[in-house]
Amino acid sequence: MGLKDIAALLILAAIWGGSFIFMRVAAPEFGIYVLVAIRTLLATCVLLPLLMLSGGVKDIYRHWLAIGLVGLANTAVPFVLFNYSSLHLEAGVNAILNATAPMFGAVVAWLWLGDKLTKSGSVGLLIGFAGVAVISQQKLGEGEVSFLPILTALIATIGYGLAASMMKRWLQGVKPLVVATGSQAMATLMLAPFALATLPDAMPSVNAWTNAVALAIGGTGIAYILYFKLIADIGPARAITVAYLVPLFGIVWGIVFLEEHLSLQTIIGGVMILAGVSLTTGVIRRSRFKK
Repeated sequence: MGLKDIAALLILAAIWGGSFIFMRVAAPEFGIYVLVAIRTLLATCVLLPLLMLSGGVKDIYRHWLAIGLVGLANTAVPFVLFNYSSLHLEAGVNAILNATAPMFGAVVAWLWLGDKLTKSGSVGLLIGFAGVAVISQQKLGEGEVSFLPILTALIATIGYGLAASMMKRWLQGVKPLVVATGSQAMATLMLAPFALATLPDAMPSVNAWTNAVALAIGGTGIAYILYFKLIADIGPARAITVAYLVPLFGIVWGIVFLEEHLSLQTIIGGVMILAGVSLTTGVIRRSRFKK
């Protein structure tokens, strides 16, 4: 990778790491459904003009069912669940749990698509889940929150993993911008009834609106464009390494802007999760584990 690609990777990780800050600030005032609806609607507004310029709108109609299911698994449900967990967990912890997405993606691909899961991948799963257990035990032991917010964050990342297999199974050859725009638009339609039924009693503050708009335009619209550009320039295998940088930025932004204080146990659990994800996805390979 060249310096330009490395810089783009770091910028993308910084934006996505910041998304957990935006959710933690905006969710209490907007509510979980309204915030997601705003996020998906504004993201659609950013992505749709680009799709129209590329002439890809017709592809959404051609693959509407598959794109709709991806929108449900990759956007509507995970965004709602992470909004919920952001009400109870530090932004840094959410960013760490979000890093389990490639791990669950490998598991779903193994169970559904028959992709090979190596011995190193199996060991990685054990290490990753052990890391989650370390974080969960620390939270439960301190009595700060119940296990439910951690569970919802993990279900969200399972959705990301499921969506990856959906795209591989049903949407191969479809341009990523088509899937991204269509899934955001479909998620907006799915969430609209829930958002309208749970409108906040009072108008959210300027600070909450600022974070909501930053989450939608920056953390979703612009981030998707940058991610697709990276995939085109350096390939998907290298672009996915952004998942290992997001927790770092999520932790840093949480400390800097929200004065969060992650315990040593949480950090150890996070390192275990990243190590497990690295083994499961093949980033780290040990010859003794290979068949």
